[in-house]
Amino acid sequence: MSFAIEERGRPNTTEYRVFFKNSEGKYISPFHDIPIYANEAENIFHAVVEVPRWSNAKMEIATKDPLNPLIQDVKKGNLRYVANVFPHKGYIWNYGAIPQTWEDPNHKDSDTGCCGDNDPIDICDIGNKVCSRGEIIKVKVLGTLALIDEGETDWKVIVINTEDPEASDFNSIDDVRRLKPGYLEATVDWFKRYKVPDGKPENQFAFNAEFKDRDFAIKTVKSTHEFWKALISTKTSAGELKCMNTSVSDSPFCCSAGDAEAVVKSACASGPEDPIPSSVDKWFYLEK
Repeated sequence: MSFAIEERGRPNTTEYRVFFKNSEGKYISPFHDIPIYANEAENIFHAVVEVPRWSNAKMEIATKDPLNPLIQDVKKGNLRYVANVFPHKGYIWNYGAIPQTWEDPNHKDSDTGCCGDNDPIDICDIGNKVCSRGEIIKVKVLGTLALIDEGETDWKVIVINTEDPEASDFNSIDDVRRLKPGYLEATVDWFKRYKVPDGKPENQFAFNAEFKDRDFAIKTVKSTHEFWKALISTKTSAGELKCMNTSVSDSPFCCSAGDAEAVVKSACASGPEDPIPSSVDKWFYLEK
């Protein structure tokens, strides 16, 4: 199964969009149409790379836009770039999401005591390759961190790209601790402090910021898949979320290829990228 992207608008502007196509060249939703499983029997999942490692632009699946293209998040009218909190530069993993998952904002998690954040579940790919924006990778789940972001449960699932030359060496969160010493501690530090330069307090975590193991993480991913199933079949209210899709045949939101193409064609034409503001390169030094 292969996928491709089509960029519309000018990168580094609010009009920029990254749309997705399947192997037949038909437009799809990365939220709803890319299967969660690359290999269900082996618990290998697909993941959509939103933000390549070392980059700062906070790209995300636009859950409230038809076909859910990647867009750059906007806060107070400005494009959002994640601050560099020393010693980190941009995102320290390939960051993205697992399709066909949803953290239900109406479900209070029994472990964290907080409701979901209304998004697909997030992944941090620790593989060596710096992926490209919109790349679809196959990942092995290793563990998870439970971030509590402004009172919402926001799971961060630690994964490795199955095509990584070292993937066979990584089968648990302990393998990450042993083979990439300092990476998990850096991950907690990154999520704890990345909003502080914006004037926000440090983020909090469930489980005293300890990583849960592979089995727990896989169970968590599968539970968010069940929430997504309820969403796409209208057993749960979608609210502002857009569930337009082209492949979930029993979903009332399933649309024709022509309807999907019309969404893409209505977006701005692609063009040259705007420069990234020089302020994005600033490094912030914070007391620990």
